[in-house]
Amino acid sequence: MKETIQPELVVEQRTALGEGAIWDASAQRLYWVNILGSEVYAYDPKTGDNRAINTGEPVGTVVPRASGGLTLALQSGFAHLDLATEEVTPIADPESDIPANRFNDGKCDPAGRFWAGTMDFDGAPDRGALYCLDTHNTVTRKLSPVTISNGIVWTADSKIMYYIDTAANTVRAYDYEVETGAISGERVVVTNEGEGGFDGMSIDEEGMLWVAVFGGWGVRRYNPGNGELLRDLRLPMSNVTSCAFGGDQLDELYITSAAHGMDESALREQPLAGSLVKIDPGVRGVAAFSY
Repeated sequence: MKETIQPELVVEQRTALGEGAIWDASAQRLYWVNILGSEVYAYDPKTGDNRAINTGEPVGTVVPRASGGLTLALQSGFAHLDLATEEVTPIADPESDIPANRFNDGKCDPAGRFWAGTMDFDGAPDRGALYCLDTHNTVTRKLSPVTISNGIVWTADSKIMYYIDTAANTVRAYDYEVETGAISGERVVVTNEGEGGFDGMSIDEEGMLWVAVFGGWGVRRYNPGNGELLRDLRLPMSNVTSCAFGGDQLDELYITSAAHGMDESALREQPLAGSLVKIDPGVRGVAAFSY
């Protein structure tokens, strides 16, 4: 049963490919990116300011850095971003020999490792991989091949990792070892039986998954224990890309979207396409991890 939701407009703009939403509880900021616009955003809900920082190249996702600043997954690999100087410092590029690829979505695990995956710029099949940047700045390839590496989250007990490759249109689960970052026991726990493609993902305090659906007009809540669709929240923009719990109580769901590829007619019909919005999800989320 679809629920039509009118979201609250947070940042109004025609972002080409909004992605990577993540709430920094310590800074009380929401970070997100415009992949194709090569920009990282820092949204302050107290002032309404949405600071834009140009990264000089496509940026797939962003995570807070425990020692200060941010860590990014760029077209050219992992890098740190100094928020004071806006200087980008490269860390490692595991695909320096594949110029047709770029990094896409990713998040940090409970141990502070940064997991992010790659994809071909045009979405060609099986060209990407999922990588893990450990706390010593060493990169390990964890899964390949991948087509469009996307949402990734961990359970509260740190025993399971959930992961989306948009081309597969499923959520896969892996047994996860927090001490080593090892994953095993791949299995499909959720399959998209509706329109669109699974994109970014978040997890709530009840262990349920919130999946943004590109081309699916919304966000869906699933039970990964049995694959059941619990809620299907329909939004007024078709290309929903990521979602993140935020706010003082982690009881707001911020949602990003994309305007890339839409013609003038579609843009007129979807005035919020590309904007950052939020809704009341009726449940609290789980605090995000930092690198």
